[in-house]
Amino acid sequence: MKYQSTRNASITNSSTAAVLQGLADDGGLFITKEFSGFDWRGTLELSTFGMAEKILGALLPDFDDMHELVRRAYTGKFETDELTPLVKVGDRYILELFRGPTSAFKDVALSMLPQLITAARTQEGVTDEILILTATSGDTGKAALAGFRDVPGTKIIVFYPDEGVSKVQKAQMVTQEGGNVCVCAVRGNFDDTQTGVKAIFAAGVPAGCGVRLSSANSINIGRLAPQVVYYFKAYADLLCEGRIAAGEPVDYVVPTGNFGDILAGYLAKKMGLPVGKLICASNRNDVLTDFLRTGTYDRRRPFYKTLSPSMDILVSSNLERLLYLMCENEAEVADYMRALNEGGAYTVSAAMLEKLHAEFGYGCCDDEETKAAIGRVWKAHGYLMDTHTAVAWKVAEDYESDKPVVVLSTASPYKFPTAVLSAIGGDVRGDEFEIMDRLHDLTGVPVPQGLATLRTKEVRHTDVIDRDAMQAYVLGKIAHWK
Repeated sequence: MKYQSTRNASITNSSTAAVLQGLADDGGLFITKEFSGFDWRGTLELSTFGMAEKILGALLPDFDDMHELVRRAYTGKFETDELTPLVKVGDRYILELFRGPTSAFKDVALSMLPQLITAARTQEGVTDEILILTATSGDTGKAALAGFRDVPGTKIIVFYPDEGVSKVQKAQMVTQEGGNVCVCAVRGNFDDTQTGVKAIFAAGVPAGCGVRLSSANSINIGRLAPQVVYYFKAYADLLCEGRIAAGEPVDYVVPTGNFGDILAGYLAKKMGLPVGKLICASNRNDVLTDFLRTGTYDRRRPFYKTLSPSMDILVSSNLERLLYLMCENEAEVADYMRALNEGGAYTVSAAMLEKLHAEFGYGCCDDEETKAAIGRVWKAHGYLMDTHTAVAWKVAEDYESDKPVVVLSTASPYKFPTAVLSAIGGDVRGDEFEIMDRLHDLTGVPVPQGLATLRTKEVRHTDVIDRDAMQAYVLGKIAHWK
């Protein structure tokens, strides 16, 4: 299988090299259009680990032993070997993606990515250390740090927007242990942080320094591919429950800011899974909702800090892959990205907008609607949601469907305890950990162990820099590590 840049068909790589490199040399994202012939029906009959092996083996066929990589990635790390349980709530289903070690959906992919990168490093004969650079809006950072902690041959630097993540998310990152990890706050928002990381990739590192750059963000196809698995898993669970027959479509509602989580659903559909509509759920930063509605992507708008900070994003990197898959014209995609970078906006063709409307729905809600959804679902069903899941739930309520509806739940409610406790009428005085205890006392919902122990952990990472200093910071760390 050949992977190419979304902006230039002549820039190609094997799947192992694409995972190792992360971002294409021209700034594009690696993508393939070879999805046909996959045995989706047979895959649904496998265990969760079996599904992961089959799907990843098809998407990343150059890896020598996917069975062993999957086993190492997931064994004993999640609350259950099912990884992502499906729960019926009212007349909809919630796909719980937060049962991993850091209580966020990123664990599914970031338990797998270190295995993929170390295997690719060996197969490609690379002796340089791999430096993972990651920008995070909250959840990716901790999941990447946990996944890459003390992995031989790797170092990792995570940048997060100062004051742009929840207090629990920050505590998860700044207390991270490991001899190969570094965490740094950036003055600005997530888009500033993500743009800074991309600029570092474009500039590269000095020749002969013994380091190669790679990414743990979903710009890396090795981060995106494992997320395809849970769409299959949810569909298989509905089959086992007798809710659907094989071949009947299912709608998925996905809270997303960087478009990776929902794009994984589109890849599942390209592989044959009977996905109906993929409904993109946005918070007040509704750039994706506007794009899917009008065909115009315009990042020239106010940036809002919301109760769902992992979606506080105005520049959605993975949308570039969707544009390519919709038109299969890398020159057209390059023009869109050039217009976005130079002028802050682009408008797709009428033909592409028609294709988008055939595949995707959209909706958004503000903070008050988010809190109301948390309170409403708790009162009616005794189910406790985080703020991102609540955005998707509200959009699902507004979206009329005659099919089964699966809402993707991306984080534990205990990652955002103040907002969640407030939404169900609790007392939010005190620090985050007191509030976490009070939320547990009121609801009886268990606190994930990794979050419950945060309050006693030592803060190890205190660096804060301006966004213009990110490249110098990385070069300084490389020199220090040598």
